Amino acid sequence: MRAFGPPPSLPEIEALARDALLRLPEPFAATVRDVVLIVADFAEEDVLAEMGIEDPYELTGLYVGHPLTERSHDHSGRLPDQVFLYRAPILLEWSEGEDSLEALVAHVLIHEIGHHFGLSDDDIDALEAAAGDE
Repeated sequence: MRAFGPPPSLPEIEALARDALLRLPEPFAATVRDVVLIVADFAEEDVLAEMGIEDPYELTGLYVGHPLTERSHDHSGRLPDQVFLYRAPILLEWSEGEDSLEALVAHVLIHEIGHHFGLSDDDIDALEAAAGDE
């Protein structure tokens, strides 16, 4: 764990997230290969406004798409689902907590991936435990 120096960059956060994706158990791992991972410093202002969030540091991640449990043949030909991770809010949460950055990035990522599967919070917690991050 890095204690000093510049904060982790967008590519470094993405690398941590991709490492966490590699630890997902099957059949989850195969299904998320089509989900686009995007790491940005913050959510766009229109996204925050749509969600009723005033403080951009409150949103660490976001799933955009249609959960697998809600899909039908009408969903073919649509843009791929996306998972956004927001670097600055993740770094703030990391600085205020006791978890490693790797564990926090994995936690946020797996929570958002859980929405892709239409999972409950309990199911998301179980998926995170199966991926070895809890």
